[in-house]
Amino acid sequence: MTLVANRERVGKGAPRAPGDGPAVGVQPTRLGAIQILLGAVFLLGAALASILVGPADLRPAGIVEEIVSKIPFVHLHPGLGVTGDVVLWQLRMPRMVLGGLVGAMLAVAGASYQGVFSNPLADPYLLGVASGAGLGATVAIVYGPSFSSGPLSVLPASAFAGGVVAVAATFALARPKGRERSAATLVLAGVAVAAFFTAVQTFIQQQQSSADLAVVYSWILGGLSTAGWSQVELILPYVALSAGVLFACRRLLDVLSVGDEEATSVGVRAERVRLVVVAAATLGTAAAVSVSGLIGFVGIIVPHTIRLLAGPSYRRLIPLSLFFGAGFLILADLLARTLLSPQEIPLGVVTAFLGAPFFLVVLRQARRMG
Repeated sequence: MTLVANRERVGKGAPRAPGDGPAVGVQPTRLGAIQILLGAVFLLGAALASILVGPADLRPAGIVEEIVSKIPFVHLHPGLGVTGDVVLWQLRMPRMVLGGLVGAMLAVAGASYQGVFSNPLADPYLLGVASGAGLGATVAIVYGPSFSSGPLSVLPASAFAGGVVAVAATFALARPKGRERSAATLVLAGVAVAAFFTAVQTFIQQQQSSADLAVVYSWILGGLSTAGWSQVELILPYVALSAGVLFACRRLLDVLSVGDEEATSVGVRAERVRLVVVAAATLGTAAAVSVSGLIGFVGIIVPHTIRLLAGPSYRRLIPLSLFFGAGFLILADLLARTLLSPQEIPLGVVTAFLGAPFFLVVLRQARRMG
């Protein structure tokens, strides 16, 4: 297949080398206003549902008045009482915002991983983030101070550090002497690192009491039940930085989709792009799971759904993953806290229930294409 033919698959997002003939049959890849509007409407609807639904009955008009009353220079009496104010601003609102941040980050990271590794089954935990964060959380729960709280809480900080260390170990192992890393060696190194960190975590768990184990498993299953504004403040800078970098690299991901050799022929350094994208996606993923636990399948469900609806171009996929990933996890969390109310289902269980059948469909399609 020629470079021109490959570009026809990628779309307008791929740059053209001098001397190449015109690409025929190229599909437009620019993000349309209708697509942005649909994503915004979906996210807004999910956010409103999350705020409105719950044991405490909050009037929609009262919520609007409460929110408007917080706008500077607007003199409006708050529409909710003291109890309603606490429920809205200290319980539902931070939980909704945190769910949106985590969902958006996991979806964008999943789409980016699938782009750099050319694998439709790649997810944000591919290079060991999950195992590293799990080990960090286990160490914090077992050995850390139980009274720690706030933005500098030991648990999210340890989970974040564990995820970053695991991926750093993956990159160190995946670089052969004198040669560049390949996608295959990165994946294999990630599997090895994940197995090692999981083994250490299991060893620590076996030495502990059932009470500690219950806390560890609760974190591993994922959830937003302890969400607060301090956790939003903790991850917001990392998510914003990571999402910004991935958004800026969306055209380069289109180029990588035609293969490393073709990308190099048009002046794109595939190794460098892969390093930047993976580093940004990993940083954001580590920050997200540090406050939410291990929530699976978001990075597979959302990008593939968008591919089916809007096409494969990353110029569409990355921005739309932000909207739909955030909305998806907000709705999943709504199900988690309402289906068995007053008890909560672990959020990771809800996403697994929704994502496992979807994963099987994707796997089947990948086998057919192979």
